[in-house]
Amino acid sequence: MALRRLQKIAVTPLNITGGLTSNIQREMSTLRRVYVTRQIPPEGLKILRKSGQVQFELWDSDDIPVPRKELLQKVKGVDGLLCTLTEKIDAELLDAAGPNLKVLSTMSVGFDHLSLDELKKRGGWGTWRTLWLCGYELANSTVGILGLGRIGVAIAERLAPFKVRKFIYTDVAPRPELASAINAEYVSFDELAKQSDFLAVCCALTPETKEICNKNLFSKMKKTSIFINTSRGGVVNQEDLYEALSTGQIAGAGLDVTVPEPLPTNHPLFTLKNCVILPHIASASYTTRDAMSSLAANNLLLGLRGQPMIKELKL
Repeated sequence: MALRRLQKIAVTPLNITGGLTSNIQREMSTLRRVYVTRQIPPEGLKILRKSGQVQFELWDSDDIPVPRKELLQKVKGVDGLLCTLTEKIDAELLDAAGPNLKVLSTMSVGFDHLSLDELKKRGGWGTWRTLWLCGYELANSTVGILGLGRIGVAIAERLAPFKVRKFIYTDVAPRPELASAINAEYVSFDELAKQSDFLAVCCALTPETKEICNKNLFSKMKKTSIFINTSRGGVVNQEDLYEALSTGQIAGAGLDVTVPEPLPTNHPLFTLKNCVILPHIASASYTTRDAMSSLAANNLLLGLRGQPMIKELKL
């Protein structure tokens, strides 16, 4: 059987004269180049065509694998390669593809046709190591809460099943009623910093708490401690936090709030491997947001009727 020739799949339409318009040519030049080593089922090709992200070439046969010589020629300079079990992905092929190759996708569950050692040399996850991605356990730890209100109590209730050894907290004054619900001990601000393995900031942002989490706090924390802020970004001096994280003064940080929001992607905190930043999503569930909107609406109506509101800030 004669080999069916390689086809180039156009991802943009031709003009009426059969040539590509200059605009289309420019668009084509910005698309990622992909080589597909077999005529894969039509649904996969349809996804590639409709994506608008790639221009791809296809060895248009499902009966005969692409000849090795042809494969080595066609992978030169591609950004992505979609292969099957019949193609050996080894050093020779990766060298032929060159440094542009960013993604290798195989239409198979098995991967014995892939030279994993060669792929590791060119980036990716690397090999498993005994301490890879390890962190610190909540079990037998001391969790400190800065600002013990409803949220602080709720956090402690969720952490307790992880066998936390002790909860401690500090606030403007002891809050025995709330503390008794989680068996938490009141300590000073300095002791909170010194004892906490995990320090969760739950206080409101006020003139008194603005940047209260600064180098003074971080310098007293353990080198193995984790700092977590779900309150407001303004309670943290972010420059001091960066310094503490980058120098190993503390082990890590998790931030749901920053200044500003969203934090610019070129901010130094994003360069750190020991800092995880989320876009203020602590309340991001349908149930919670529905409850928040209902509460706000009911408070409004109660206030308009001159009645006490369900949740009222006493000025």
